[in-house]
Amino acid sequence: MDQTVADLIVVQTQDFDVAAEYARLAGDARIGAVVMFVGRVRDLSPEPELIALELEHYPKMTERALQQIVADVRARWALDAVTLIHRVGPLHPAEQIVLVLTASAHRDVAYAANAYIMDYLKTEAPFWKKEVSSTASHWVDARESDQTARQRWE
Repeated sequence: MDQTVADLIVVQTQDFDVAAEYARLAGDARIGAVVMFVGRVRDLSPEPELIALELEHYPKMTERALQQIVADVRARWALDAVTLIHRVGPLHPAEQIVLVLTASAHRDVAYAANAYIMDYLKTEAPFWKKEVSSTASHWVDARESDQTARQRWE
C-alpha cells in the first residue's frame, strides 16, 4: 500500500489512539522516519494530590494558532506528514494530553520539526491550564524555560 497522507490537526476532548495515528502514516512509502511525542498529565502540583488538569481554549483562536505552527514547521523543514492532536477539558494524572507525529524521509528533520512544534505549542498556542487538587485549584503560569526553549528557533 503506497499512499500519501494529509496533515491532521485536531483539538478534541476524547483520548487518541497512538497506534492508529502511527498506522495512518505507515502506508506512505516516502516516509523514512516518524518521530512521536506523547504528552501526559503528570502530578507535579505542590498541592496534596492532583485530581485533574483542566485545559480550556477558544476553539477558532486555537485552531488558527495550531494551523500556523504547522505551516511554519512545514516552511522550515521537508516533512511528509504532521499529526497534531491536542486534548482539552478535564484530564486526570497519567492521561494523554497531546500527540505530535512528524514524518519525513530523514530522522534529523523529523526530530527537529517535532521539537519545534512542541516548543511553539507550549508558548504560542492559546491553551489555559488549571490544576485541581483535593484542597484547591489554581491556574498554571507559563514557564520561563518554555520561552527559552522556543527562542532557540529564532
